[in-house]
Amino acid sequence: MHVDHVTFAVGPAGLKAEAARLGELLGERLRDGGFHPRFGTRNHILPLANDRYLEVVEVLEHPAAEKAPFGQAVRARSEMGGGWLGWVVSVDDLSPYEQRLEREAVLGSRYFPDGRLLEWQQIGVKGLLADPQLPFFIHWLSNHELQPKALGGDIELVEIEIAGDRGRVEDWLGEPVDETFDGVHLNFTAPNGQPGIQSVTFKTASGLVRI
Repeated sequence: MHVDHVTFAVGPAGLKAEAARLGELLGERLRDGGFHPRFGTRNHILPLANDRYLEVVEVLEHPAAEKAPFGQAVRARSEMGGGWLGWVVSVDDLSPYEQRLEREAVLGSRYFPDGRLLEWQQIGVKGLLADPQLPFFIHWLSNHELQPKALGGDIELVEIEIAGDRGRVEDWLGEPVDETFDGVHLNFTAPNGQPGIQSVTFKTASGLVRI
């Protein structure tokens, strides 16, 4: 089980402006990640150290966005002004989560400009919609070289501050969650309102940056 990426939903400024703002804070330029036809979303990404990445995502006026839970989740967070949508855990096998959640994983995909196809499966976004402290699960189908994190980077994801309950997240993941989980410090705080990610801290060339 691997902390794969963190996702930030854009606010009123839109995708390009939000990606530029976050890139300036981190000292790196985000790149265009493309359009997700099954979800009605598009993103910009920043590969990070330790086989992770940052995703900044925007919902589109697209029929898929009304039906797909991920599109619904992005829209809901953006309509709140934008901010951290959630964190994502990659696993080798989604079948235990399909059995526990009693539904099948959803296929996600996008094409590169040269025609190559990136594919993955994901499940648990409905859990995120109901309780934003919970991560959702992803299983990459395409080779690592095609994945958003493949190029790597020098910026490290060091901490996720979550308003919520560690025990609730442990029940969801099906395994213990220590203060450091897969090399990332998880700081749980008491919810003051809706649970979810309060901040993410990165280690950059200029020092720690908390967003």
